[in-house]
Amino acid sequence: MKFKRINYYTLTISTLFIGLALSSCSKKNDPVPPPKNTDTTTVKPFVYNYASLADTLQTYTYGTFKSADGNYFIQNNTGNNTFNYWPQAHMLDVLTDGYLRTKSGVYTQRMKALLNGIKTANGGAYPNEFYDDMGWLANASLRDYIITNDADYLNVAQILYAEIKGGSNSIAGGGIAWQRSQLYYKNIPSTGNMTILAARFYELQNKAEDLALAKSLYTWMKTNLVNATSGVVLDGINRNQDGQVDNWIFTYNQGLFIGSAVELYNITKDPAYLQDAIRTANNTVADPNLTVNGILKSEGQGDGGLFKGVAVRYLTLLTELPDLDAADKTKYANFLKQNAQTLYVKGIGRPSFMISPDWSILPSGSTDLTIQLSGVMMIEAAAKLKADGAIK
Repeated sequence: MKFKRINYYTLTISTLFIGLALSSCSKKNDPVPPPKNTDTTTVKPFVYNYASLADTLQTYTYGTFKSADGNYFIQNNTGNNTFNYWPQAHMLDVLTDGYLRTKSGVYTQRMKALLNGIKTANGGAYPNEFYDDMGWLANASLRDYIITNDADYLNVAQILYAEIKGGSNSIAGGGIAWQRSQLYYKNIPSTGNMTILAARFYELQNKAEDLALAKSLYTWMKTNLVNATSGVVLDGINRNQDGQVDNWIFTYNQGLFIGSAVELYNITKDPAYLQDAIRTANNTVADPNLTVNGILKSEGQGDGGLFKGVAVRYLTLLTELPDLDAADKTKYANFLKQNAQTLYVKGIGRPSFMISPDWSILPSGSTDLTIQLSGVMMIEAAAKLKADGAIK
């Protein structure tokens, strides 16, 4: 596997308790699992209050994982205060989800503090070794510019966009490399992120070269790493400089390809892009390599903990696409609803509000930030789908 090496440090228990105390919620507002009702004559259906649970998860995530210096979010809830770059981008996205749902200025303050803190924690600059890492942050930053019109976010997105272009070459037929020191290895995380980023820059600035880049990268992914029949998206190619494909099937690769197809469909209205997104989404909700009994599978802690969140984010984007037909919209909405309800009742520890890598069982032991973020993304997505009338 290609996961990044992680170092371990110690965070004092007192610091953890202080963070929780500063961010505590009143118990009366904390969502709880459906209670057991022994009176069969008065049983009422349980109402899933996703927005309330999202508020609680946002509060506990912020209080538990924020670093002592306030610049970033630490690796886990049991003493590892390592700065890992790519989860910070998803934390920024999660804070943005909270802002869009509540319109609270607390979220915009936290978003901006994190944007600045990432630079500090990363040695005074935004670029790093990994092109996929930079892609996550570039997309989160460009999203925030579009939402807030704050030029600082656009500046970060532009810096990283220029950097990621350095990962493009003709080796393995195209695509974006995974990292600077391995320019021959191309994969979906780097290329999918860049496809989405280029498409969104085109929508923002209407530069033909951005659309051309998005289309060429998309075609490369579809040709090299997507099964034309099933729609399953594989991970990468040429890792050992032998032209071979890594047949790894991860949830986040499905999400990135779906997101790339949706972005290009929105721009071009070419139905082929929408059909590609539907084909991969249909496989994602049914493939035993990706789901277990209708629930997105556990992909462990560490980097894998974030994979499901990416799949949820882009499947939600497809589900809310106005041009999606009713049958597909219902299928994907029900899938997301089942995942959200399962997590709501079974996968969240209370009163800690830590989240399990397996959404069908309670968490045990340490919880990584990556795991926590995927769960928050799921509940935020459910809150949005419910507010928009896609689920009840």
